[in-house]
Amino acid sequence: MGTLFFFCGKMGAGKSTWSQRVASDHHGVHISEDNWLAAHYPAQIETFDDYLRLSRAIKPFMKQHVQQILTSGTNVVRDFPANTVKQRAWFISLCNEIDCPHQLIYLDISDEQCLTQIAKRRLEQPERANFDTEAVFRHVTGFFECPSDHEKLNIVSHKDIGL
Repeated sequence: MGTLFFFCGKMGAGKSTWSQRVASDHHGVHISEDNWLAAHYPAQIETFDDYLRLSRAIKPFMKQHVQQILTSGTNVVRDFPANTVKQRAWFISLCNEIDCPHQLIYLDISDEQCLTQIAKRRLEQPERANFDTEAVFRHVTGFFECPSDHEKLNIVSHKDIGL
């Protein structure tokens, strides 16, 4: 049975960068939400509400796909946010259904460091400039919930790390 790796961290914390590293280090299949959304819904995400709606729409398709990969013995690294209790519960239910191990990688990064990384990303990826703003960061951060012990997660925490 493969291990499911997934990430918790505010916008700009480095989840995508870390997911690529973890996939390489653990010989895992890397599955990116951004890539799936762009492939299935090109140019349809203009607002945060669009993102939420379309992110929910692909989850049923992803679940069986990821479970099949995990049951083959291959690790899966999901570059999808696990930033709320509800999102993390979905990941855990996916694992519990097939009895596979998991690891939540929590990137506990300060708001200031996230904003610095978002500004850098805006320069490197100008197509994201309309979404990668401080206003969007503040809005999205309002939904963020730190993982807690009562969730019974296998957490590896990284605090204020640089990319």
